[in-house]
Amino acid sequence: MAATVAEAIEILAQSQPDILVSDIGMPIEDGYSLIHKIRASESGTTKRLPAVALTAYASETDRTMALAEGYDEHLIKPIEPALFAAVLAKISLSRNSF
Repeated sequence: MAATVAEAIEILAQSQPDILVSDIGMPIEDGYSLIHKIRASESGTTKRLPAVALTAYASETDRTMALAEGYDEHLIKPIEPALFAAVLAKISLSRNSF
């Protein structure tokens, strides 16, 4: 778990999680900055890390932007746990099949 983009990047440099779940609204840098850094990574594994934006930014424009910026899915808070688990399973399987 990380509170900032810098912390998240540091964690990714140390270990490779199976999936990234990030808010868009974060202090200093936002979730768009985070996904840009991940998708631009030199590491192929990090670059392909499945990523979900879980956010209160709920408009169709917000969804379109999150997907265009590199997130695999855009989910709106609050979310039902079963739906969240299903989405995580789906993108984890589809991203890791490359």
